[in-house]
Amino acid sequence: MLQFSAKPARTAFSTSLKSQALRSSLLPILSVRRYANMSLEQEITLPNGIKYVQPTGLFINNEFVKPHQGKAFEVVSPSSEEVITSVYESREDDVDEAVHYAQSAFNSDWNRADPAQRGRALYKLADLIEENAETIAGIESLDNGKSLGNARGDVALGINVLRSAAGFTDKLFGTIIETGNDHFNYTLREPLGVCGQIIPWNFPFLMFMWKIAPALATGNTVVLKSSETTPLSALYACGLVKQHKIFPPGVLNVLSGFGKITGNALTEHPGISKIAFTGSTATGKSIMKKCAESNLKKITLELGGKSPHIIFNDANVDVAVQSIVNGIFYNSGEVCSAGSRLYVQDDIYDTFVDKFVKYTEDNVKVGDPFAPSTVQGAQNSLNQLNKILQYIKTGSQEGAKLLTGGERLSEKGFFVKPTIFGDVTENMRIVKEEIFGPVLTVSRFKTTEDVIKLANDSEYGLAAGIQTTNHDRAIHVARELKAGTIWVNTYNDFHSMVPFGGYKQSGIGREMGQEVLSNYTQTKAIRAGIYLNSFK
Repeated sequence: MLQFSAKPARTAFSTSLKSQALRSSLLPILSVRRYANMSLEQEITLPNGIKYVQPTGLFINNEFVKPHQGKAFEVVSPSSEEVITSVYESREDDVDEAVHYAQSAFNSDWNRADPAQRGRALYKLADLIEENAETIAGIESLDNGKSLGNARGDVALGINVLRSAAGFTDKLFGTIIETGNDHFNYTLREPLGVCGQIIPWNFPFLMFMWKIAPALATGNTVVLKSSETTPLSALYACGLVKQHKIFPPGVLNVLSGFGKITGNALTEHPGISKIAFTGSTATGKSIMKKCAESNLKKITLELGGKSPHIIFNDANVDVAVQSIVNGIFYNSGEVCSAGSRLYVQDDIYDTFVDKFVKYTEDNVKVGDPFAPSTVQGAQNSLNQLNKILQYIKTGSQEGAKLLTGGERLSEKGFFVKPTIFGDVTENMRIVKEEIFGPVLTVSRFKTTEDVIKLANDSEYGLAAGIQTTNHDRAIHVARELKAGTIWVNTYNDFHSMVPFGGYKQSGIGREMGQEVLSNYTQTKAIRAGIYLNSFK
């Protein structure tokens, strides 16, 4: 088994990456307070009655610790607008410390020992998450605002991703290259080193699993920043890691913090070899530039989307309706792959749209994330809610026909009604720009070739959906669409072995499946001369 080294004494780390002036200029942006004496854990009772202990510290070197500057920030429930707890906030010196321990762990036996040992560690973590799945789903619903049903699905997929990655740990094969009798050539697949990872607020726990599973399976170590609005589930999982000593100290480090400070420190840190980011395209471009300017870090970016969902006149209507619901109202519409542009063939447009609008009004229940009947929970924050409402207002001003929804649902909690616009044109902002909420635009099309052009007319290329019972048509259209994932007669239907990632400005690299492993390894080629005197 891997040997767990004793935890070195904690020391002070100087911040060399940013000047004191720049750091001071960033402080007014954040709502933070000094909590020098705040506890490192708090008992919380979830709305469904489950009681658990929530860690609140930074997870560095297998310990929950207070940050060097002693600051913390509040975490608010989107469905009640009440403060859940406060967690400690990391800054540049905490990033330095985490990277130091991650480098030490990388240089130990973590990436040199039998790879199956890494597999066993990941399997063990998956088992522990499964044992605590209902608690984690409850944390996710409380912290993010999503329905409990959606959160349970996130946890289940996260478990599968861990187990899938665990199975690959001893299957990272090199190759033998034949070039004749005078040389022996082979390749090795080696880890990159310390990987910085920055995850978003829409799928906090699932993105945590998507990021750490392949990185750790391939022998890297991790310093991960969670979103400042949804840090709780990752910290809870770190509590399981600590309690059961799943990884050696320094292998996994998780920091709660803000992108403008902690995220920048990770992106610019010379001790980090790779950045993996999920979030907006604009932020992804900025990160890519900073990675190049620092130490030319490797990057993977899973970014925005404005995905088309095509309904042909031979589609199974019931299947199509459910797929559209999953495509746009799943996770409150806060999904980068959301099928937010609906294209319906002329022959069935009027009857199909009427049916879908009625289905939405009758069946897409919005409200308390913990209520069994809830389909759509709260939006994650007041900022996100206001952004969605502004796009709805813009759509109406541009001449789109509001078919249903379009307004805030209640005064308490960040809820918005499922919204559908008809009679849209392709130059409208609600058709072109990512809204990241439960807002659907519906357009007509006549022919297959017409809709392929409409679907591909976007700067994004993350996903697309096709609803048809004609298999030849499905294969043809799937080939022609410029997107990284094509769903046929389903939507937002993820599997741990199916890669996910974008074309065009939707990103670089892939999550899940065998493809993700290449994002966290590099190839070393060895060519050795062979003396052939014995054959003369």
